[in-house]
Amino acid sequence: MELRGWDQADVILLSADAYVDHPSFGAAVIGRLLEAEGLRVAIIPQPDWHGDLRDFRRLGRPRLWFGVAPGCMDSMVNKYTAARRLRSEDAYSPDGRHGLRPEYPTIVYTQAVKRLFPDVPVVLGGIEASLRRLTHYDYWQDRLRPSILLDSGADAILYGMGELPTLELTHRALELIESYHPDLAYDDEGNAMLTAKAIREALETLPQSVVCYDNKASIPGGITADDIVLHSYEESLREPRFHAENFHHIEEQSNSSDARRLIQQTGKQWVVVNVPYPPLTTEQLDHSFDLPYTRLPHPRYDGKRIPAYDMIRFSVCLHRGCFGGCAFCTISAHQGKAIMNRSKESVLREVEAIAQLPDFRGNLSDLGGPSANMYGMRGKNKKACDHCHRPSCIHPQICPNLNGDHRPLLDIYHAVDALPYIKKSFIGSGVRYDLLLHDWKDEALNRAAADYTRELITRHVSGRLKVAPEHTSDRVLKLMRKPSFRLFYDFKRRFDQINRECSLRQQIIPYFISSHPGCHAEDMAELAITTKQLDFHLEQVQDFTPTPMTTATTMWATGYDPDTLEPVFVARTPAEKQAQRMFFFWYQPEQRQHIEAELRRLGRTDLLIQLFGIKPNPSSSVKSKKTNYKRKKKR
Repeated sequence: MELRGWDQADVILLSADAYVDHPSFGAAVIGRLLEAEGLRVAIIPQPDWHGDLRDFRRLGRPRLWFGVAPGCMDSMVNKYTAARRLRSEDAYSPDGRHGLRPEYPTIVYTQAVKRLFPDVPVVLGGIEASLRRLTHYDYWQDRLRPSILLDSGADAILYGMGELPTLELTHRALELIESYHPDLAYDDEGNAMLTAKAIREALETLPQSVVCYDNKASIPGGITADDIVLHSYEESLREPRFHAENFHHIEEQSNSSDARRLIQQTGKQWVVVNVPYPPLTTEQLDHSFDLPYTRLPHPRYDGKRIPAYDMIRFSVCLHRGCFGGCAFCTISAHQGKAIMNRSKESVLREVEAIAQLPDFRGNLSDLGGPSANMYGMRGKNKKACDHCHRPSCIHPQICPNLNGDHRPLLDIYHAVDALPYIKKSFIGSGVRYDLLLHDWKDEALNRAAADYTRELITRHVSGRLKVAPEHTSDRVLKLMRKPSFRLFYDFKRRFDQINRECSLRQQIIPYFISSHPGCHAEDMAELAITTKQLDFHLEQVQDFTPTPMTTATTMWATGYDPDTLEPVFVARTPAEKQAQRMFFFWYQPEQRQHIEAELRRLGRTDLLIQLFGIKPNPSSSVKSKKTNYKRKKKR
């Protein structure tokens, strides 16, 4: 600040991640965005929250507001496994070190700032706050929690992707400063500074924001027929079904073109979620990605490894959003269902910037997005999309209004691969094979899907293609909002055929989840049998982890499917979860005894025969036990 001649920052951002100046890191995006607006932006990464809080005081008071952006991942998912064990490393900290961020940094950082600067506005952003904006289930505390706005004491949440609400909030804040609002504060030299009280009026109508009011009467405009009033936090605690009903509304309104305001009471306070902005246009998204990122970690980390950065340093994100609507995924809740595309020119500019990095050797690790092959896809009739409330465009069937054209994506692949400094571009993001196998009733689209499939397999796979069928049981897949496993068989046949035709030796690596709501141990046994028949020794597997604001987590917390309000079985205890997870590893000798015991307990010796091919003779087992008893007695 001294070198720049700043006596005060306009905005100070607090991040629980190490600072990497890259468009995949939220603090960098918001910082660069505000800098482009002419603001003086300072970022404090991973401040020490112990002791005298000197890191929070180091840069003084900002002229406008503090922003708390706790990281690219929910802090608890980042720290703990599904078994609530500490992860081997913190992927967003230097050298993967644990202990550089608190649990729930959104709460801890806000409370620290409010203790030091009680009248300065604190605005929350990032995935941790976004997905905890209303009553939510916390897996690590095993209970429903109210909006994180109440737990933290912040002034507002800007949920979802933050560019548009952040810019609008900043413009309104600057207007307040220039208007000499009566609630502004002033420094010794008479310079105006924003206060939490002054900004309340600006937040009342700010799209994509969440604000808390002390009583019902103070809600702007009052509660109208257009608002959706959710069951209160206390009602949700008392009756889990109410929380499931709430989530159905939350999911619908998060991705609706004609969204309505959501209101929820907690105690005497009222949380109001204003409607979201429309999806970013291509021009707006290009602007965000074209900001002058160095694409490097801050020099303070020289000589240290930041694991998450290693994964994305040579990758390019082509779009945001996902219309898959998978029950266990948070992408549509945070990024939205609509696909927001970058232009080919913006993508090529980023590839050129990557090529200038000193250690780039010509290989791009990923040309992808939340789902790699959704780029450019949207509804053919926009008016039909505007009135659609389906959480997924491809489940339970692919919407006939969806334009599933893979040609714009192929055009980008070809343009990137034609660059002289690119040796190979890989697709590391997940691919939706149901979009590739679908009959589009249009020969041009079918041909484009076939061309994409062949090009993907022959030119963009580094020996192993990862796909995510998630399960083999159609009943469980329906709850997951995933297609039937029959489609995986079809895709694998096509994968194997193309590899044979091109003399390639490549593997397809399926990804599966255990303990998802609705999944029983028998379902996992059948999964093990199916994958054994396919000659898979599974590697890409995960025990279901309930994360805030997903359909699957709502099922886990309440025992009800929020779409139908029908009861759903949930494997809750560690023993039940382990009893499902072990079936992934049927081929390990140490697991066989446990699997046999579980299937016998369930009375499913038929599955035992299919899995191991041998059925021990029960009478022989009894006879053996009697013989051993006689021997012991004789001795």
